[in-house]
Amino acid sequence: IVHSPQKRGVCTVVRTTTPKKPNSALRKVARVRLSSGMEVSAYIPGIGHNLQEHSVVLIRGGKVKDLPGVRYHIIRGTLDTAGVSGRMQGRSKYGAKRPRPGGR
Repeated sequence: IVHSPQKRGVCTVVRTTTPKKPNSALRKVARVRLSSGMEVSAYIPGIGHNLQEHSVVLIRGGKVKDLPGVRYHIIRGTLDTAGVSGRMQGRSKYGAKRPRPGGR
């Protein structure tokens, strides 16, 4: 995403990948076709997500060190991406709203 801080795109594939050694996990990754026509892999941060094929997402730069070829992050809480529910700390990074006292 040259010359722009964020780019809009459409998910073509949403899947899990395994990281490089010595780590072990199932990392959530989406293949995104950008508005510029480029197709990239982007990481979905946070616990749980609502993305599927044809979801419209906003991506920013930022590598995931143990996933080869993943150079972008999806921004939570924008467009079709929901924020992380129940998140109390670091809320702005995950698009989580401030929990209101009394409100369940």
